[in-house]
Amino acid sequence: MKHLAIVLLLILAKCLPLQSQSKLELKKANYLSSFAASCITQEYPNKPGHVLGGDDGLLPPRVMHPVFYGCFDWHSAVHGHWTLVTLLSRYDALNERDEIVSKLKQLLTEENIAREVVYFDDPNNRDFERPYGWAWLLKLDQALAESDEVWSTELHQNLQPLTRLISGKMSEFLLKLNYPIRVGEHTNVAFAMSLAYDWAAKYDAGLAETIRKRASDYFLIDKACPIGWEPGGFDFISPCLQEAALMAKVLDKKTFRQWFGNFLPGFAKNPAAMLRPAESPDRTDGKMAHLDGLNFNRAWCLAELAKATGNPKLLQLAKTHFDYSFSKMDSGEYAGAHWLASFATLALIKLEAAENH
Repeated sequence: MKHLAIVLLLILAKCLPLQSQSKLELKKANYLSSFAASCITQEYPNKPGHVLGGDDGLLPPRVMHPVFYGCFDWHSAVHGHWTLVTLLSRYDALNERDEIVSKLKQLLTEENIAREVVYFDDPNNRDFERPYGWAWLLKLDQALAESDEVWSTELHQNLQPLTRLISGKMSEFLLKLNYPIRVGEHTNVAFAMSLAYDWAAKYDAGLAETIRKRASDYFLIDKACPIGWEPGGFDFISPCLQEAALMAKVLDKKTFRQWFGNFLPGFAKNPAAMLRPAESPDRTDGKMAHLDGLNFNRAWCLAELAKATGNPKLLQLAKTHFDYSFSKMDSGEYAGAHWLASFATLALIKLEAAENH
């Protein structure tokens, strides 16, 4: 009888759905912060991504970017900072809290930010990190602005010259961009617009209005997005879901639901049949490691869409995507470790918001 009971329990366990990992608890916060805390001051390996105008441009990353020189590249350093500010603001008992705050204070100084601003004055690099890194910089500003931490007020003030510069650049870029960029990597314009809108809706009415207008210009007539073509082998952004998540923010509910039905016909009825988690074939390859980030991006977009539509199937699929890659994030490979914590953190926040809606 004892053996029979064990067999029955095992069968039952297989039949029951696994409990989702999609809650931002202290244990997960400590796990995620460890990645960002270790990399924001890790200078090498490094991918500068800038245009050389002469020999004087051959400088170490820490000299060119005294704040955002770690985490392999500038944008990953920016969202590494966002991750830490976000988690510190949520958890007083975060591991190594004092050490992390000390790092942030040493990096986000008024002098260092001024040097970051100067970099963008270089005519060869005025479009540096457009638009992906720009969007994350605005998210970092938002995290500092909304933090109740004593130290965040000074750091937020220090960041303002760069924030103002980037918000102006974002607005100028969108106003002159005739056609949307729909790829699954850094230049995806819906991704940048969505993150920037989170900030602009609260802190820059002009940019918020620009994003609403350009989103309609770019995407309002879109129909039947070919989600079956996703993912591309290097994707870390879902072109279809990211566009839909943006439109959920800028359209009223009635207009959005009608638009969404035309944009992804049949998707809301059975989303799991149309979209399965992406599998990375090689996490040592920086481009192929993108696919775990794609699962996190899909998770937060699906969570935003679930919140906008009230569809529990979208939320369940979001959790499925999150769980699939969260358990694989700590592969020991810097190709993913330097940035995936940021995507996982944002996905957890969006999932939490959708569940509590």
